[in-house]
Amino acid sequence: MNDGFDWGAVSESLPLLLEGFRITLLATVLGTLVAAVLGLAVAVAGRAPSRFVTVPVRLLMEFVRSTPLLVQLVGAAALFNTVEPLYIGITVLGVHYAAYTSEVYRAGIDGVPKGQWEACRALSLSPRRTWQAVILPQAVRKVLPALGNYAISMFKETPFLAVITVQEMVFEARKYGAEHFAYTEVFTLAGLVFLVASYPTSLLMRKLEKRLGH
Repeated sequence: MNDGFDWGAVSESLPLLLEGFRITLLATVLGTLVAAVLGLAVAVAGRAPSRFVTVPVRLLMEFVRSTPLLVQLVGAAALFNTVEPLYIGITVLGVHYAAYTSEVYRAGIDGVPKGQWEACRALSLSPRRTWQAVILPQAVRKVLPALGNYAISMFKETPFLAVITVQEMVFEARKYGAEHFAYTEVFTLAGLVFLVASYPTSLLMRKLEKRLGH
């Protein structure tokens, strides 16, 4: 074991960490898609006229928001132990963040002026046409920056997937560190990769917020 910082370990572990980063990025992109689509569905379902729809949806989302992501991952992995851990991780990330994106969508929908709803009724537009052509385009535009920020948050929480043996970047860093006694080097490198990937995205989200007038 070296007393100083082992640059050799950095160069040797970099390909392994980049392969783990590919899994990290895949989980983030697919998890974000699940959260965006499911969150929108939950927000729309929350405005359904029937309590048989709204109450179960609200209770489920409250349960997801009130329990830690780590507990949800371990519980899902135990219940669905025959499913590929990566698929479980993507699904749990998506559902977990859908509980939050649904509130973002709800705020966006509530922010659409009432006159827009009244105009749709006056034009005898069907509910589906009202949502697709009038309400959602306005609501989604307002909440895009917030959705982007949740995507960044999800990216930074993907290391939790290592708990259910998903071979993402932190999993690879921990594995290499244990085999070569180089924890400092590989975790420093992993942190830099996270920084390089997330910081430009954060700047992009700020520019998007300014452009959309937030």
